[in-house]
Amino acid sequence: MEKWKRIVIKVGTTTLTHKSGRLNIRRVEQLAKVICDIANSGIEIIFVSSGAISMGVGKMGLPGKPSDMAGKQACAAVGQCELMYTYDKLFSEYNRTIAQVLLTGEDLSTPGRVDNFTNTMNRLLELGVIPVLNENDTIATDEITSIGDNDTLASAVATSCKADLLILFSDIDGVYTADPHTDENARLIPYIRVIDESILALAGDTASNQGTGGMVTKIHAAKTCMEHGIDMIITNGNNPSILYDIMDGTPVGTFFEGKL
Repeated sequence: MEKWKRIVIKVGTTTLTHKSGRLNIRRVEQLAKVICDIANSGIEIIFVSSGAISMGVGKMGLPGKPSDMAGKQACAAVGQCELMYTYDKLFSEYNRTIAQVLLTGEDLSTPGRVDNFTNTMNRLLELGVIPVLNENDTIATDEITSIGDNDTLASAVATSCKADLLILFSDIDGVYTADPHTDENARLIPYIRVIDESILALAGDTASNQGTGGMVTKIHAAKTCMEHGIDMIITNGNNPSILYDIMDGTPVGTFFEGKL
């Protein structure tokens, strides 16, 4: 839509990887192609990407994600290199330059740091660069520095950078009247104008085995965006071409209307 000039796209681990934890190459290649094409139309894109820990697990051939913090940090350190190498290669094929930005909670809550962050982001976007953001998982480990999950990170980035739209890719099509994994009568809610207790109750507390965020974090992200006048969409990330539908104004997933 024409009113969306700056958008944040958040992609979770379940979108980027197979159930084995290894990279879903076809989907990631398609995602990079579509993002580059939309950026070529003049829309500024900020890309928030999960997947570092899972990529590290796959890169080192581990049987699964470590349970200890040091092990997770080690996987994140290895996986972040692999993730950015992959993105740099794919985005470069379509003549787009990317930049890596790793954040902690303090970067988005301390006034001076927030200013530095937004100034850098604005300049990157002015230069036509697509920033790729993730939490700094090798540093952010406690309640002060940790953001918690990339849904929260994406909403904080959207508000800090004054985005017009946040798109959260999920493993389901949006918010349902019940859990679609267990209730065949569950219906998709296409439009939400107000987040009240009934909407929060629908979210439950489920999360995928690979990712860290569930529907609750996405609803809270939507609430933050709406309070700042930012639209938000939750939709399925299985087909990245759905971004074209969103840009064309075609209803997909669940749309949260941002109002000031």
